[in-house]
Amino acid sequence: MPPHLGHPFRGPDYLPGPPPSNSVTPASASAPPSPAAAPRAGVTDAPPTQPTTAVQPKQPGRLGRRGFLLGSLALSLAAGGVAGAVTGSLDSGADRPVELPQAAAPPAAAEGSISAAAASVLPGVVSVRAGRATGSGFAVDQQGHVVTNAHVVEGASDVSLVLSNGRTVDADVVGSDPDNDLAVLQVSSADAEGLRALTLGRSAQLRVGDPVLAVGSPLGLEGTVTAGIVSAVDRQARFGDNNTRQSAIQTDAAINPGNSGGPLVNAAGQVVGVNTAIATLGNSRSGNIGIGFAIPVDRMTTIVKNLLD
Repeated sequence: MPPHLGHPFRGPDYLPGPPPSNSVTPASASAPPSPAAAPRAGVTDAPPTQPTTAVQPKQPGRLGRRGFLLGSLALSLAAGGVAGAVTGSLDSGADRPVELPQAAAPPAAAEGSISAAAASVLPGVVSVRAGRATGSGFAVDQQGHVVTNAHVVEGASDVSLVLSNGRTVDADVVGSDPDNDLAVLQVSSADAEGLRALTLGRSAQLRVGDPVLAVGSPLGLEGTVTAGIVSAVDRQARFGDNNTRQSAIQTDAAINPGNSGGPLVNAAGQVVGVNTAIATLGNSRSGNIGIGFAIPVDRMTTIVKNLLD
């Protein structure tokens, strides 16, 4: 039988109430004290009755209770006033402007740093727009000659350049070498004033692990700079119209569509290559996966001289 979960020690026939009235207590048995004499739980005995001549303690009347309430109210108001004074002292500064500590401006970019290299290169890099194609390019002299990839301007009759200062100028294609994927553009002498010719370095001096920057307009984002290292200096890659293997610089600097024709520069801000191609996975034409290729500047200078002669 499961245990009973009701009142303990009470059976099913238990009925609450006083004991039966016919119960008789024997006279000889000691009777319990009367209710008046029995102490109540939690209540002490009343003090003995004092003589009529004694001064009875004054009981708090209505006026006494009212005074007590007024006193409590006064104490509450005083405490509230103190709290208000403290709160007011804290809120008094709420109208003051909030000042957050900031560090002082960092020193100017040190020579040889990435930011210094980017600052020296950006004024000579342009965004190339040729019909529906877009790419990048960079100035190589003060006569307004700009180098880019041949595939950027291929078949285009109208070519324009967006300079680093935001100006858009017209350009002509003065020479192209599709097999090596290089082309030379020309802007007028007046427009050339907004271009800064970049310093050409030597790709033969590159070493694996050297820091490099890829500068251009990936996805139309003009003046974008990405950083990486030289992953390989003599990587065989296929590019150009003849799709033959050519020696290229491999880098992990992010290169995406729109970077084509832009410069790959070293930490000194010298051009060491022309960004041309990226590796892709299968038939995907998605963006950078960490493997990009640039035409070495030593080969570029030879081809550009031939196109300008």
